[in-house]
Amino acid sequence: MAFLWAAVLSLALLSPSTPALPLQGTLNDRPIVGILAPEISDEVMKPFGQAYIASSYVKYLESAGSRVVPVRLNLQEEDYKKIFKSINGILFPGGAVDLQMSDFAKTAAIFYKMAMESFDSGDYFPIWGTCLGHQLLTVLTAGQNLLSKTLAENISLPLNLTEDATSSRMFRNVPLDLMKALRKEKLTGNFHHFGLETQDFYANKNLRNFYNVLSTNTDKVGLEFVSTMEGKKYPFYGVQWHPEVNRFQWKKELAFPHSPNAVRLSFYMADFFVNEARKSSHQFASEEEEEAALIYNFQPAYVSNITDYEQVYFF
Repeated sequence: MAFLWAAVLSLALLSPSTPALPLQGTLNDRPIVGILAPEISDEVMKPFGQAYIASSYVKYLESAGSRVVPVRLNLQEEDYKKIFKSINGILFPGGAVDLQMSDFAKTAAIFYKMAMESFDSGDYFPIWGTCLGHQLLTVLTAGQNLLSKTLAENISLPLNLTEDATSSRMFRNVPLDLMKALRKEKLTGNFHHFGLETQDFYANKNLRNFYNVLSTNTDKVGLEFVSTMEGKKYPFYGVQWHPEVNRFQWKKELAFPHSPNAVRLSFYMADFFVNEARKSSHQFASEEEEEAALIYNFQPAYVSNITDYEQVYFF
């Protein structure tokens, strides 16, 4: 996979510009988003499979009008190219795997590279990273792991929005009252032991040329980390927090925000990314292929009695 990392790094050095938009009237009203399945690291889940997708991510995307395709690990690169041409965006979810050597990271690098090459040829393909996925985007762009330990496990926070937030693609259409609440109320659930310190982001040329930082937060001991970012040129988006938990995870002992504004924020973020996926015209070669690829072919398992999730798809 070494050639992939070299190609990814060289593409990351391209100068930023305004993202291209599809021609008016070409939006895809049947978007399908892939979710990349990370390896299972939790010992209690290992008897059920080798990789998984929490159902909260599936419901999150479906709630905004998308269907979902699970993107499994250890396929051939040709298989991933076929999947890429069939789906309209991809989500890299949270989890706990190595950000450079895991199969999850290596597969994400393939989609990251294809998405940039595709965009540069006029073909829109968005990527979203949540928590681990957000961290992985920084590794793919920087070409190295710059994360530090950040104590932000099981805590909900408001966002410290930057000057770039109000003009960003991600936040510019947020209703003013919700934007105000986002600055003051604890609407974002954080469940991470590592993060990218703001000073390390700006010290890295690849990162600061590639992304705009839209928000920061401080951990329990005062370290400031990047909590939201979006690509300057490419439609790539990363959040260190978990918008999906606000509506679809319910453990009382965990800091899942469930206030009315937290629910509104969760829907807004899902709606934003699915609308980004609507700008992609990718489609399956046949209806039969499409139906066979959808997550409807898999049955989620109830795991709330052994994990923090409610339901999980195992692969």
